[in-house]
Parts: sequence; structure tokens; C-alpha cells
Amino acid sequence: MTSESGIGILPADEQPGMFSRVSAGRVSDLIVEQIRLLIRDGKIKAGDRLPSERELGERFGVSRVTVREALKMLEANGLVTIRVGARGGAFVTAPTSEQIGEGLSDLLTFSVVEPADVTEARQVFELGIVPLVCRRADEQDIAELLEICDRAEALRKKERLYPVSLSAEFHVRVARATHNPALELLARTFHGPMLRSLMRAQEQDPHVGVKGAQEHRDFVAAVRMRDVAAATAVMTAHLARTAERLRPGG
Repeated sequence: MTSESGIGILPADEQPGMFSRVSAGRVSDLIVEQIRLLIRDGKIKAGDRLPSERELGERFGVSRVTVREALKMLEANGLVTIRVGARGGAFVTAPTSEQIGEGLSDLLTFSVVEPADVTEARQVFELGIVPLVCRRADEQDIAELLEICDRAEALRKKERLYPVSLSAEFHVRVARATHNPALELLARTFHGPMLRSLMRAQEQDPHVGVKGAQEHRDFVAAVRMRDVAAATAVMTAHLARTAERLRPGG
């Protein structure tokens, strides 16, 4: 059903059985989970306006305060947008790729994932995208990758320590050069865990990154030449050295 303003509104005859009363645990969390599942199953779509706080309170059997708390949680997760005014309300939205990436990154961060496991996963992923990077990278990609190399080199000369944060930034930017948003999103989920694994490697060897900085430049040069074999060789050696440092007993 669509209003005169073109906004999708859940039909009244579909609403009664759509929401179930909640009565256990943290009630607002249970409401969030119900609405999240309805969105995931396609029963509520982006652009739909949810029933009013009063109506939702009646359907869930809770107070408007509890409903309001749940809606704020959904808004924080990027699943609804709350607008005020006569045409306001809680509207279902599609979460952005950044929000999804942050969520996946948090999942990796708080899971029991060892630095060596992260690097092994990177070897599978980053070597797999090399052919696409070589085929699709444009001059802007090349320029921005070299700019990261320049910043890293300047900081290394100034502080006598390779900034691993820029190494992580470089590898995420490489994935962006595939011009495939899904691959970039996957790379972004690895940013936090990747950074921690690089910091662990640097703890074991303070010179970590010095050779890697030159390999970054060599990789960009190979990409610019569309040389898949050369780019793969550089990245293979680059990641293998980090893996060796993080291997138990390495």
C-alpha cells in the first residue's frame, strides 16, 4: 500500500499477525529481533513506515517507552530512520555498505580469531583478487595507492618506524581497485583484524614493513603494467613473510 506521498505503509490487515507479544528477557532486544527478522524475510521493505509507537506498543504488549528504545536501537543499526512531524514515523531503510562492513568487522574482532588465521585468510582473499586489480585498476587507483606509499615512507623516515596502519589502508585500497563493491566490503571487514595482526608482527620484529613498503611500490608498478604474474609474485612474498612471523613458534 502506498500513501499519497508515495511512501509505503504497511496495510492494516497485514499488521495484526505480523508482530507478536514479547514478555521475556530484555524486551526491547526482542522487539528489535522481531522487526529485524521481518525485514530480512522481506515482509517489511525499505521505505515502509512502521506502525506508530502506540500501535506497536499494543501489538507487542509493552509500553511506548520500550518501543521507543527498540526503535532507537534499530536506528543505530541503520535499519530504520526516525522522522518527526506530521509525516514522520519510523521508516525502514537499507543499511549502508559501511554499516554492514563495520558489523562484520566487529564480529571478527570479538570472535576468537588469531592473527595467524587472519593472515592466512588474507592470503586466500588478496591473492585471489590480483587478476581483477590488474585488469581494472585505473590511473586514480594507481595514484592513490602511490600516495599511501609516499605517506608511509615519509612517516618511516621521520619516526624510524613503519606505520602499519598505512599498510592496512594500502591493502583495503587495493581491494577497491577491483571496482567490485562486494570485494571492497569484504576487505574493509578485515581492516581491524588486519591491523592487529600487523601490530603483533611488528612487536616480534620492529623492522616489519621496511621491506614491505618497497613491495607495495613494486606491486603498484606491476599493476600499472597489467602484469598479473609479477603482481601475484610480489603479493605472495609480501603476505608469506607476515604469515611466517605470526606462525606459532615462528
